[in-house]
Amino acid sequence: MEPVLEASRSKAILLGLGLDNQDGHTRITRGENFHLFGGSRETHEVMQDKCIRFNEKLQARGKHMGELARQEFLDIAAECEMVLATPRSGQP
Repeated sequence: MEPVLEASRSKAILLGLGLDNQDGHTRITRGENFHLFGGSRETHEVMQDKCIRFNEKLQARGKHMGELARQEFLDIAAECEMVLATPRSGQP
């Protein structure tokens, strides 16, 4: 049985994974609404920029991440040129 999280403890975040690191440096960035792991220096900087832009657009709408409808999330992500993982069929 999976544990049930209290509504006040659950939080929606953006998760960024960079897989092109070849210099052996471990890059981790945590910010408001996002956690980024890995990538080359350039890839990690691009992920940071996109997450910052996402947060700015979210703030301009006066919303928190958990308040976004799916389509609104997708619209903001597209405006920030984010590459999103595609959910498996049958999942939201």
